Amino acid sequence: MHLSDGLLPLWQAAIYWILTVAVLALYMYKLSKVEEKEKVMVNTAILAAVTIVASSISIPSPFGIPIHLFIIPLVAILLGPLSGVTVAFLCFIVQFLFLGMGGITSLGANVVTMGIVMSFTTYYFYQFTRELDDRLSIFSGTFMGIIMATIAQVLILLAAGVATVEVLLATLIPFYLFVGVVEGVINIFIILSIFKLKPEMAKIEQI
Repeated sequence: MHLSDGLLPLWQAAIYWILTVAVLALYMYKLSKVEEKEKVMVNTAILAAVTIVASSISIPSPFGIPIHLFIIPLVAILLGPLSGVTVAFLCFIVQFLFLGMGGITSLGANVVTMGIVMSFTTYYFYQFTRELDDRLSIFSGTFMGIIMATIAQVLILLAAGVATVEVLLATLIPFYLFVGVVEGVINIFIILSIFKLKPEMAKIEQI
């Protein structure tokens, strides 16, 4: 889902960068109000490292295109949506510099889709359904986060005029529906295991 440099007009890329910087500034403001800043920063750094490594691993899929897990929904559920955006930003910078994934001009757009949209959608779907069932809330949050991020990317590409609706709906949507199901199931096992082994993770302050 990483957009590379050259796909977006510079004025559109600048808009996404401004949105990204504004949300990161909000994260820093919220962080300054947290009592246990060091604990939050350590947890964020650990999950950022996990995200960078795990999301860089290619997993074979029936579509003939390898899957890269996002991990951002997991971060948003554990640490909060603004933390998810921050981890996404750090992850994309490292992946661009060392793995050649994405781009610098397009980084803002990538953060908007896989950071802002994915994190907030995941977090709020998880919160809205968590009293019904833990497994349902984790799966629905992860799945909807990935789908809404995919729709956001479709809209970004349409606004840039680099693809048609038919092509995007026939390629991106089916593939990321599959990814959403796979990552949703994986997150159920990971998050419930974390909550079982470290119950304090379910009670940490989120941003």
